[in-house]
Amino acid sequence: MATNILKSKWMNVSKPATSKLFTRSLNNSIIKSSSSFTLSTRSFTSSSSSQQINNNNIYSLFSTKKHQQQLQNITLVRDNKNSQLLFKRLYGTEFRDDKEKKKEKKDEWDNEEEEQEEKKEKKEKKEKKEKKEKQSKEDKQEEKEEEKEEKEEKDKKEEKEDPEQRKKFVNLISRLSIIFGLSIIYLSLNRALEEDPSSEGAFGLIDYQYLRSELLPKRTIDKIIISGNKAIIYDRMEDGQMKLYRLNIISADDFQRKLEEDQKELGIELNQQVFASFNEESKVLREIFSVIPSLLIIGAIIYISRSLNGVLGKGPTSLLGKSKIVKAKSTTTFKDVAGMEEAKEEIMEFVSFLKNPEKYKRLGAKIPKGAILVGPPGTGKTLLAKATAGEANVNFYTISGSDFIEMFVGVGPSRVRDLFKEARENAPAIVFIDEIDAVGRARSRGGFHNDERENTLNQLLVEMDGFSSTSDVIVFAGTNRPDVLDPALMRPGRFDRQIYIGAPDIKGRKEIFMVHLKNVKIDMDMEELAKKLATLTPGFSGADISNVCNEGALIAARHDAKKATFKHFEDAIERVLVGLERKNRVLSPEERNIVAHHEAGHAIVGWYLEHTDPLLKVSIVPRGMGTLGFAQYQPKDQYLYTREQLQDRICVTLGGRIAESIIFGKISTGAQDDLEKVTKIASSQVVHYGMNDKVGYVSFKKENDDITVEKPYSQATSRLIDQETRKIVNEAYQKTYNLLVDKKEEVLKLAKVLLEKEVLVRDDLRQLLGPRPFSEKTTWSELTGESDSIKKEDDTTTENNNNNDTTTATTQNDSNNNENNNTTTKSS
Repeated sequence: MATNILKSKWMNVSKPATSKLFTRSLNNSIIKSSSSFTLSTRSFTSSSSSQQINNNNIYSLFSTKKHQQQLQNITLVRDNKNSQLLFKRLYGTEFRDDKEKKKEKKDEWDNEEEEQEEKKEKKEKKEKKEKKEKQSKEDKQEEKEEEKEEKEEKDKKEEKEDPEQRKKFVNLISRLSIIFGLSIIYLSLNRALEEDPSSEGAFGLIDYQYLRSELLPKRTIDKIIISGNKAIIYDRMEDGQMKLYRLNIISADDFQRKLEEDQKELGIELNQQVFASFNEESKVLREIFSVIPSLLIIGAIIYISRSLNGVLGKGPTSLLGKSKIVKAKSTTTFKDVAGMEEAKEEIMEFVSFLKNPEKYKRLGAKIPKGAILVGPPGTGKTLLAKATAGEANVNFYTISGSDFIEMFVGVGPSRVRDLFKEARENAPAIVFIDEIDAVGRARSRGGFHNDERENTLNQLLVEMDGFSSTSDVIVFAGTNRPDVLDPALMRPGRFDRQIYIGAPDIKGRKEIFMVHLKNVKIDMDMEELAKKLATLTPGFSGADISNVCNEGALIAARHDAKKATFKHFEDAIERVLVGLERKNRVLSPEERNIVAHHEAGHAIVGWYLEHTDPLLKVSIVPRGMGTLGFAQYQPKDQYLYTREQLQDRICVTLGGRIAESIIFGKISTGAQDDLEKVTKIASSQVVHYGMNDKVGYVSFKKENDDITVEKPYSQATSRLIDQETRKIVNEAYQKTYNLLVDKKEEVLKLAKVLLEKEVLVRDDLRQLLGPRPFSEKTTWSELTGESDSIKKEDDTTTENNNNNDTTTATTQNDSNNNENNNTTTKSS
């Protein structure tokens, strides 16, 4: 088809117009691809068909001689610059023949191959780098594991060597004791040689005048022997026996010279004169014994040096063994800690920093170096540290403050360095020092000080905030004596924060009961039981609550109960407060009668005074060591007291003693504990609270167990304090006396019933005395302001709305449980 078209076009034009016609036809041709041309044959006005033909077809197409010129014109386009420009203008691309396209294609392939080779090389380099990094990490991990294994083997070896070292040390001490004993024996023998036992004769000691006037004139002296600074005189008696005399001399030469002169003066002939001689045997022994101490000292030095090379090869602390720095692994978490939400938040902030430090560093924040947990005993300081160890997922080291102090000098600072060195090597880490007051007491400014403890404290200060300190080690510490700690230890940069953990309030106690009751089988709803017990235990610490739950379970097991009831836990609270019941302790009828009226006096005063705690129970069953009876109250969580409230407390405490004096006309020793409490309350009003007009609005520092040189007030002020304290007590005594005189019948009635039943609860008191004239807050809702009924209605309504049905919520009236929702305090 293409051949016919070309022939027809060729036949219709003259030869001179051939080149022109071809050029115009070529202007309408499109050449595509690297191996073919698209040749379009069309006229000036239109073109309707095209066909791709390769170069071989073109040569065959124009094989005749007639068409060779046209093929040459195609070649001319490649060589003619104007034709190429015309082609580019018409078709928007360069004219390229097969050779150029093949070359470009080859270049593209070459470029692709080079790119692939470059990618392959980069990939191989990357794989080699990753493999190298992986190998490096594995090598480091292996090195760490090897170091850890070597350290563990070293520790095991040291633990095995410790008994041997101790045994060597004991042998060393025993042998030194033998050497010391031999020295004592030597001194005794030397003294015995110097003091000849034969010198202690019947006549004892004589002086030179006696020798001159009595013995020499008789001419009976047999011999005189000089031994040291003593002269032994042998005097022959008439029966032939010898009498021995001892004479103390200063110089042997002077004694001999004086003896010769006196004998010449007495006219004693030369052949009858006596001359002093020396004891040669004693002299030899003395010389030998004078060398023995030097030999003993030299031998002891050689022996001790050899022994200490083995025993003290690792330093003097090897005698005591290695300090046990415990790397804690705790299963306790923050879920097991209740009643201290603020303290938990503070501690969790430290844990969060160690887990995700970038969150804080991005904002420029720095985590505090440490925190000290402060609070009374049993409030959960160590428990919070255990929870931190279980929650942090970082290395946690714990040690007691007393572990730093030993009898050898330098052991304490050495152990502090070892502790922080190990913590830094395994950073991030947490260090917990329990009972830090054992080592962190304030350094003394007087004559009494402990250099070893102060050196240990100085080393601790340097490790916490010195040139070698690091932020990757956080230090926690626990103490119940923050007042005795050194101020340098408490400054920012060391213990930046003081986290106070006090006794929990009623809501905190409920949460703590919920934690401990999980492991106890009970016969009622756990939350309801926890609320009741929380109202009964104001002032209880976390340890006390744990003890109550454990005691309740033990009492239930003792009674062979399948589940613990509220009564079991109530008995447990009484046991924790006043001790175990001693039913076998028999009181005489007279003593029992006194105890009943004593406790009745407490109950009556507490019932009829306004600012007293609600009364729960009165008992005359002996408990504990010295408690013959007690009145149990329900104090609320209160932090501020007025003068009237303190006076009513004094009146309640004096009620037992005054009841005895009114009923029996005499008093007993059973009010000793009451009087101590009364004195403390009255004295605090005068000395600490500024509630006395004469002493004034001043507060003097409480005296502690430390040595105080002088009191912060004069003797005149001290006498005034005594007078005002007695005045407060006397006023309360008179007020209580008047009340009990008016209520004497109630006292007698209550004591009579108490002797019959031994234990009276609140309902019994209401039946005997009538309703209390003052309002009381005893239930959970009254003490907390929360309404269980409203809460239950809300929960029920929500559930009903979700289920698209309507029900009526039932609530429990807490007023029916007033007997159980109360708290305990020992009264007598």
